[in-house]
Amino acid sequence: MGHIHNLTHSIATMSTMSIQDSQESVDALPKSNDMELAHRIPLPASTSTFFRSSDTLSHLDSTDNPVSSSNSRNILRNMNESALPPVDKGLRAWSFLAAAFMIEAIVWGFPNAYGIFLDAYLQDPRYASQKNAASLLPLIGTLSSGIIYCSGLFINPIATRYPQHRRKSMWVGAVLSCGALFGASYATEIFQLVLLQGVLYAVGGSLLYQPCISYMSEWFVARRGMANGILFAGTAAGGLLLPLALPRLMSKYGPSKTLRILAIGTTILLFPLLPFLKGRLPQTRVRIQGPVPRGASGTRNWMKDKLFWIFLAVNTLQGFGYFIPIIYLPTFANDLHISSSNSAVTLAMLNGASVVGRLSMGYLSDSLNPWILALTTLFTTSVATFILWGVFSHSFAGLLAFGIAYGSIAGGWSSLWTGFVRPIANDDPAMSTTIYGYLLLTRGVGNIMSAPISAALYSQSHNITGSPERTGFDVGDGRFEKMIIYVGTCFAGAAGVAALGLTMDARKGRQTGNQNSE
Repeated sequence: MGHIHNLTHSIATMSTMSIQDSQESVDALPKSNDMELAHRIPLPASTSTFFRSSDTLSHLDSTDNPVSSSNSRNILRNMNESALPPVDKGLRAWSFLAAAFMIEAIVWGFPNAYGIFLDAYLQDPRYASQKNAASLLPLIGTLSSGIIYCSGLFINPIATRYPQHRRKSMWVGAVLSCGALFGASYATEIFQLVLLQGVLYAVGGSLLYQPCISYMSEWFVARRGMANGILFAGTAAGGLLLPLALPRLMSKYGPSKTLRILAIGTTILLFPLLPFLKGRLPQTRVRIQGPVPRGASGTRNWMKDKLFWIFLAVNTLQGFGYFIPIIYLPTFANDLHISSSNSAVTLAMLNGASVVGRLSMGYLSDSLNPWILALTTLFTTSVATFILWGVFSHSFAGLLAFGIAYGSIAGGWSSLWTGFVRPIANDDPAMSTTIYGYLLLTRGVGNIMSAPISAALYSQSHNITGSPERTGFDVGDGRFEKMIIYVGTCFAGAAGVAALGLTMDARKGRQTGNQNSE
């Protein structure tokens, strides 16, 4: 800091002799004036240490010449900014994004491929014969993904307060997630699977996943929508590869040994990635926040925005329906008497199509109105659910068509979030992470609640006729009919709420335009 102080002193001396006089007078002031000075010029909210030197800032801000002071501050800020890695480009930004993509694929791969495990568990007498197996086993997949979603609201505030511990938490998360899978391979009771493969794995995955969201806001600004699309495409990539590998492993080794193999493989893949996952900004030991400047509206005024709460409602409804096909598609294929390998292909194609959906939606969210994209996505998904799943999925070709359509349309939903967050957060990394926490929480609530709802719909009484399946509604003697109707209705309801949001957003835009014209 001594070098920065000397540099700043030289800049101020060359500006004008009055700056020196002003500096001497400020140094002679009693300490009580420091509080007023801090109040007039609060510390920035960023976790960067580049602009935190009280000696440097007080030297610049104590001048009586505002022009000289402003120029000196701008010079110093530009010099410090040039010392940081560039945003939206450069080897370090892209290496971070590549590593985050792989973390996303590993963490979310298991929940997205859990339908393969569920089908194997339901056919395994050790688990299927236990009490409440039909309702508890589906809970594992949604519990693991739901906890990861909901954890952001609790992990992000701690990470914001202690940013220097984010990388440590990722190492802890890697140990927990790999250990949970290895421990689940020895489970003999369903409750052990719930605790290990469901809860503990999700806790470890949360500690790995949430810092990636936080770091993303530091590395990408103008191209954040595209970067988030790539990041979230990792989720689908993991869900694409695992379902293709799992059937062969399970047929040869069984579910338990397969979990053990995957735990070891995950450990080998995961730990070499962690050194590449770090923030762009240097971190202080403790996050320092100055007082809110006079006249500022505060950092949580976005919570009073009606459009934000409408979008949270849309996000929750989407979560109530989205995860059910991912969980039950292999079981649905089994009732169609499709081979286990072809059953896995349907889920793999759904997740593979999600890669395209997430990338394209992330790219579009940088330029198009997110409300229009949301309404289009939700309405189209509802139609695809009723027609492609409900009517045409009575054969392997029809089910495959539904999986591809559903993944490419509905799978890109989370990549849309950037379009809603950017106008609110104004490129503030801390605020962006906080808002993402709320979005993850509401979707996670829908995810968790969809498990008992879908299990209840699946286990309800149905007509056992033995007649050939003429539509997707008839598969399994009509066992999936109410489930299909429920999923399609969730998306239709979310589309209706999104239409309300689009109308309010258009009205707000017209009012803003009228005020500007006046």
